[in-house]
Amino acid sequence: MSKQIKPGSTIGIIGGGQLGRMMAFSAKERGYRIAVLDPTPDCPTAQVADWHIEAAYDDLEALKELAERSDVLTYEFENVDAQTIERVLEKVAIAIPQGTELLLITQNRLNEKEFLKKAGISIASYAKIETEADLTEGLKTLGYPAVLKTIRGGYDGKGQVVLRSQSDIEEALDLLGKGTCVLEEWVSFDKEISIMVARNETGDVVTLPVSENIHQDNILLESIVPARVSEDTSKEAERMAKTIAEKMQLVGILGVELFLTESGKIYANELAPRPHNSGHYSIEACTESQFDLHIRAICGYPLPEVELLKPAVMINILGEHFDQALELNNTQPSWHVHDYGKIGVKVGRKMGHVTILTDNIEETLHAIDETKIWN
Repeated sequence: MSKQIKPGSTIGIIGGGQLGRMMAFSAKERGYRIAVLDPTPDCPTAQVADWHIEAAYDDLEALKELAERSDVLTYEFENVDAQTIERVLEKVAIAIPQGTELLLITQNRLNEKEFLKKAGISIASYAKIETEADLTEGLKTLGYPAVLKTIRGGYDGKGQVVLRSQSDIEEALDLLGKGTCVLEEWVSFDKEISIMVARNETGDVVTLPVSENIHQDNILLESIVPARVSEDTSKEAERMAKTIAEKMQLVGILGVELFLTESGKIYANELAPRPHNSGHYSIEACTESQFDLHIRAICGYPLPEVELLKPAVMINILGEHFDQALELNNTQPSWHVHDYGKIGVKVGRKMGHVTILTDNIEETLHAIDETKIWN
């Protein structure tokens, strides 16, 4: 990208979920127009966009129309077809600063692991699994427990099987029947943490504070910031994130999910080439949010260092929490309740989140428990 994308220009977003919605809020604040491509009528991003192209993500003509109506393109989730985007770029002279290489790395778990290993980032041992014989050999090498994951797709615990003994083989083989998988050594971790890193095309690299993440049924429940970890751990997570950003020539925002062991060792788990659930706290708690950094980066502007204004706890609102959580607008007026505007409330579906700024993390965690919404 040879020039800055000035306010008044149009940012085209591929994907119309809540990440695109919050990206659009940040862009609108800066004076940009928003076009979105998403197959869902009245999707969260479409509700706040200037144009909505209602079509599938791999619809070449629809992507071409989006490109023609935009000054820069971005995507809000990683399951976008990289080849289709490349075909669009051949037809329309438009910048997609994130590029397709980032997608090709993060869409495939084997590619991602090979990239991390080459970058010198610690990861769990793994094996490529294509057949039952591969699985048998992999388990001999890595031992039980181990985790079998599909190399494509999968989120919130979907597309994976934990193998604790021989009795789990049948379920693993069912998963393997869907295609090539990766078998990962089990990492006995003390905490799950993550860090958001942003980089622009000129090489500015900044990070957000490290988040401590608590999951329930493989779905992120709470993010606690700053993470309750040592200063050395935070510095190492920051170093790893910046190394990854530099090695992949990142433009935009990237989420780096990490495992922290009891001995203090950090392993990279997964990369998210876009804003991440664990970075939502930054909207209220930081001088710049993850969405602000992403918009600045893809539009070619310098990136400022980010400061944490106040400790925070972010908690997800799933379908089963939705009605009660909205009542927090009445009972907890200082809590920031976000409603994503999704049509259709479903159990396990992310419908919004709550961010609580606090002077005492432990008291806030207790207050969350006292609501009985997430118990």
